[in-house]
Amino acid sequence: MDIATIIGLVGGVVCVVMSVLTSGGHLSGIFDVPSLIFVFGGSFFALFTSYPLKQVLGIFKIIARTFKVPNFNEKNLVQNMVDLSEKARREGVLALEEGLDDLNDNFMKTGLRLVVDGTDSAVVKAILSSELSQLEERHLSWINVIVMWAGLAPGFGMMGTVIGLIGMLNNLEDKSSLGPNMAVALITTLYGSLIANWLMTPLATKLADQNAKEVKSKEMVIEGVLSIQAGDNPRILAMKLLTYLDPKTRKAVEADVLKD
Repeated sequence: MDIATIIGLVGGVVCVVMSVLTSGGHLSGIFDVPSLIFVFGGSFFALFTSYPLKQVLGIFKIIARTFKVPNFNEKNLVQNMVDLSEKARREGVLALEEGLDDLNDNFMKTGLRLVVDGTDSAVVKAILSSELSQLEERHLSWINVIVMWAGLAPGFGMMGTVIGLIGMLNNLEDKSSLGPNMAVALITTLYGSLIANWLMTPLATKLADQNAKEVKSKEMVIEGVLSIQAGDNPRILAMKLLTYLDPKTRKAVEADVLKD
């Protein structure tokens, strides 16, 4: 569970509630069901015009990933690559075929299978890079849907405000209703801003960060596979992969993989 996502969402609600209460207002004053339906529902259904049905309906499953902390386990990745490199140098590249089915990483398995089959290194790199590129493209296509929602919501908020103002202007003879009607009209602008800046944009940013981390882990696999194929010393392979890690993680991994 990614506690940061929960903190962000709950903290945002708390800040809005506290700002209303400390300014002398009431929570009922910022809650309007028709406005919420228009902004949230309207901006969501507008997505169907831009994207295929399957992609729009699957957006909530993608959003749910922001509540999970992805673990690409770079430490184990480096250690596994070093172990495979040592085995390849000791017994030959063909010896790697024996344990391929036990690997949990399909991307790594594909790369090593190509190496065992004697595929040229340029072809191995091209295939793995293409697969990585397609993976990233799929991720970004989902992120773009959320970014689009973030862009649509403020527009629907403004449209809701205009609709509210039209209704208010059509009823100017009732002076007592001007203030309440103006408040309700402006609520849609608030909802549009909240959806964009409190929900969709931050969620899309977190998904983009998760994508970047997964891409980096796949790049490490490509580097390791090519290094094994080239017959690099396991220590050299480890040093190549360690460059991908942040200083803290790198220091923790170095003690294990670079030991004499």
